[in-house]
Amino acid sequence: MNIKDRILYSVLGLGLGFTLTLQAQPVQFEVVASGLNNPRGLAFGPEGALYVAEAGLGGDGNCIIGGEQNEVCFGPSGSVTRIWKGKQERVVTGLPSIAAEGGARAGGPVDISFQGNGNGLVSIGMGTNPEKRVALGPEAALLGHIIKLRPNGKYSDVADISGYEVVTNPDGGAIDSNPYSVLAEPGMTIVADAGANALVGVRANGKISTLAVFPNRMVDAPPFLQLPPGTQIPMQAVPNCVAKGPDGAYYVGELTGFPFTIGAARVYRVAPGSDPEVFADEFTNIIDIDFGPDGSLYVLEIDANGLATPGSDAALIRVSPDGTRTIVASAGLIAPTGIVIGTDGAAYVSNFGIFPGVGQVVRISL
Repeated sequence: MNIKDRILYSVLGLGLGFTLTLQAQPVQFEVVASGLNNPRGLAFGPEGALYVAEAGLGGDGNCIIGGEQNEVCFGPSGSVTRIWKGKQERVVTGLPSIAAEGGARAGGPVDISFQGNGNGLVSIGMGTNPEKRVALGPEAALLGHIIKLRPNGKYSDVADISGYEVVTNPDGGAIDSNPYSVLAEPGMTIVADAGANALVGVRANGKISTLAVFPNRMVDAPPFLQLPPGTQIPMQAVPNCVAKGPDGAYYVGELTGFPFTIGAARVYRVAPGSDPEVFADEFTNIIDIDFGPDGSLYVLEIDANGLATPGSDAALIRVSPDGTRTIVASAGLIAPTGIVIGTDGAAYVSNFGIFPGVGQVVRISL
C-alpha cells in the first residue's frame, strides 16, 4: 500500500457513533516554517529545537513504476529541517527521494525521532516493492531504511526495514514496504511499516523482529464499483504512525487502504508480547498521533471524509483520558501529515504536507 500516492482531497465528515464537541476558543495558527518540500513527521531534539523530515521532490534520476502504477523518479532531494530560535535551516540534505513529475506526494524522509540526548533516527519511505530499488541506482539504496543522524549533519545506516519485508512478509500479502513512522526507544527502535501492515522493532545490534501485524478487514464496497448490494471487499490497515502512551504501551494509528471507509480507522494499543487491541475507533484516514502531557491522545486525520472523496479538509481531534472527543482544528489544515505536542502545550503540525516548495509547520494553540 503506497500511502503517499493514496492521498487525495476530501470533504470533512464529523463523527460516527460518538459525540464531538468544538473547542470554545478560536484556534490560533502560527506558521513557524515554510517553503518545505513534502514535510512529514516532526520531533523535538534534545536541545529543544523542532525537526521536520522532508520527503523531498524526487529528481531527474532513474525512474520506476511506483506503487500506484505511475512513473516516479529518483533524486537526492530529501532533507531534515531544524526550527530553532525563530530560524529554519536544512541541517541534513542529499537524502533519497522519489516522486512523480512535479514532486507532489514524494517518498523519502518521512519521520524523525530522538531518544534521550542521543542522535536522531529518520525513516525513509519507499511505498512499493523494495526489489525495485536496484533500478533506481546506488544512491537510492537507503530508501526503505532507518538512518541515524549525527550532530555534524552526517548520517549512517541503521536497518533495512524494506529488506525485512522481502524476507519475512509479516502480513502474508503482496511484498510492499513503506517504513513511515519511527520511534526511538532505549535498546530498540520501533517502526510502523505502512506497506507491510506491521509494527517492527530494531535492536541495537541491528536485528529486526515483528512486534505486531494488522490484518485486513472486510468493508462494504463503495457504490461506484457497481458491485451487487451487500458486497464486501478487503481493506488494508496501513499502520502509519506510532507513539508511546503514558502507560508505556505503543499506540498505532491506521490510515486504512482502499476504499478508505469513513469511520473505519482505528488506534491500536500494542503491549509487549500481546496482540494489538483497539484503543479508539471511528476515525477516518489517520495520518499521525501523539500524546499530550495530561494523557490526552491527539489524532490527526489527513481526510475526515475518506480519501476517495473530493475535497481538502482535515481534522485534529483530542481524545481526553475520559474518552471525550474534541475537534481542536480543521479549517486551515490542508493535507496535514505530522503532529507533535510541544512542552509549551501547543500542537505543531506539518501542513501542505504532500506538496513541494509550499509545505509548512504550523503551531496550533490548544
